[in-house]
Formats: sequence, structure tokens, C-alpha cells
Amino acid sequence: MRRMIIAVVVVLVAGPALAQEPRGCDKFKWPLEKEHALLLSPAAAKTASGSALDKVPATALVVGLAPFGEAKLPMPPERAPKQPSSFAGFVRIGAVPKAGPYLVTLSAEAWVDVVQGEHYVKSSGFSGALGCEGMRKSVKFDLGPGPFAVQISGAAADSILMVITSEGE
Repeated sequence: MRRMIIAVVVVLVAGPALAQEPRGCDKFKWPLEKEHALLLSPAAAKTASGSALDKVPATALVVGLAPFGEAKLPMPPERAPKQPSSFAGFVRIGAVPKAGPYLVTLSAEAWVDVVQGEHYVKSSGFSGALGCEGMRKSVKFDLGPGPFAVQISGAAADSILMVITSEGE
């Protein structure tokens, strides 16, 4: 009985610490040096939610977000925001240069959905780390040819930096 009580106490005390995300820019699951540099660059282009771009931008975007209830996302987010007072927005991209894996990397905590052909694109990987200036998370999506939209929801602020890159380039 005593061992069981000790085990329960260890789980209750150590569990949250074990579940914490890693800290530091070198703790992401895949290399993000290029994405980090783009997110920190002063060349980031300001983009309003709902903007349509011809192609995947070569720079980071400062995406303006609206209160969640006013964001008019193309599709409801796959995960509802934790805070009703959060912000959301989206950017449409007219073409994928080539089909394959793409990374959507954000400066802050938020939920990311990619919509292509009126369907969600299932993410094939996620990496996040705390304590990395200008970069919080990166999500991998396998995109086919054609236009797509990146939806951001659950953000704490009315803008977020985002970069979209082809994995391996």
C-alpha cells in the first residue's frame, strides 16, 4: 500500500514537469535555422487576414488577426480555441511550387490548420519549444499541387509572424 501511495505522489508531482516542452532554439525536432532567421528578419511583410498571395512567400509574414468570432476562417478550426477571447486569421496561397512537405512555423503559440481543396491537410509532424526568441512552433504538412490556405486560431495577440517553407530547401 505504501509503495502505491509513493507512486501516486511521484506521478502527481513529477508528471507536469515531465510533460513540459523543451526549452531553447536547438530543441526542435528538425532543423529550423532558416525559418528562425526569416522570423527574426525585419523584412517580414505585413499581411491582413484573408489576403491572397500568388505563391509561397520568400519572407516571413506578419499576419494581422481578428477576434476569433470575427475572423471568417474558410473552415472552422479542427481544434476549438481554449480562450474565447483569442485571435484568428488566414492567408490564401495561390500555388505550391512543387508538391511535398512544407513547414508552417510560427513566432507564438497558436493552432495551425492548412486547407487545400476544401479539405483539411493532416499534419505529418509537430515541433515546439519554449525560450526561443521569435519562434515557438513548427508544423509539417504534405501539400499537393494547387492553392491552399493557412488558418491560425487560438492566438493570444492580434498579429503573429509566420513563415512557410518547403522542407529540405
